[in-house]
Amino acid sequence: MDYTGKTIIDVRSYAEFVGGHVAGSINIPLQEIPNRLDEIKAMAPIVFCCASGNRSGQATMFATGNGIDCENGGGWLEVNYQMSLKEA
Repeated sequence: MDYTGKTIIDVRSYAEFVGGHVAGSINIPLQEIPNRLDEIKAMAPIVFCCASGNRSGQATMFATGNGIDCENGGGWLEVNYQMSLKEA
């Protein structure tokens, strides 16, 4: 996947995020997504990630339903790996 020009939003909890995350990603926990839609719209296009892809999938469905250009990147480790390939 090519994440060039896309904002990476990690929807895990703050505690999970500080334990490791994609460099340059932004932490917006899943439960905060509905209250921060305007902020998120301004960041589009977006790639959501989490631990396994479940929460990021929920965020993607919700955001897409609200007209936001986004995709589910799955687990943050996979997103991190894909980004490292781009840098290599």
